[in-house]
Amino acid sequence: MEDLFTGLISSKTRIKLLMKFFFNPKTSSYLRELATEFNLSTNSVREELNQMTRTGFLTSEKNGRQVHYSANPKHPLFPELKSMVGKIMGIDQVIDGIVSRLGELEKAYLIDDYASGKDTGIVDLVLIGEVNQYQLNDLSRKTERYIKRKIRTLVLNREEFYNFEKELKNRPSLLIWEAKKEG
Repeated sequence: MEDLFTGLISSKTRIKLLMKFFFNPKTSSYLRELATEFNLSTNSVREELNQMTRTGFLTSEKNGRQVHYSANPKHPLFPELKSMVGKIMGIDQVIDGIVSRLGELEKAYLIDDYASGKDTGIVDLVLIGEVNQYQLNDLSRKTERYIKRKIRTLVLNREEFYNFEKELKNRPSLLIWEAKKEG
């Protein structure tokens, strides 16, 4: 799926940085952490970070000896980049399908690697509500083929979610859908 960006952006490192920071804009990372995660030299990552900071796509903040980078939500192209990255990662397809076909869904969270902006090939979702498990399995298989990623789901009712919430706070998580409150 990253191939969609490759026709537009020639730097594979820049594509990885866009995916990392614009999928979950609350993500923050420093140079060595990114170089290790991407399995690249610090110089190649530094060059792209500097370029993206100069153009205003990323912000940087010194924290001790480390400089932490994150997406700049004030950049005029921020909404479009966030939307494009979401489409490339296929999450919009997953959510659209889940919401329209699965039953009484209250919330959907993306957790772990994808929530922290790491495209590992496994999408972990926590779904809260009454969900048709057969439909979920069918939809997951079809969507996996389309987005070329494995989807793992954990379905919880309200009470189970209440007990799971403490653990969720200690893991990377991102609320990606919530039912509209009536009234």
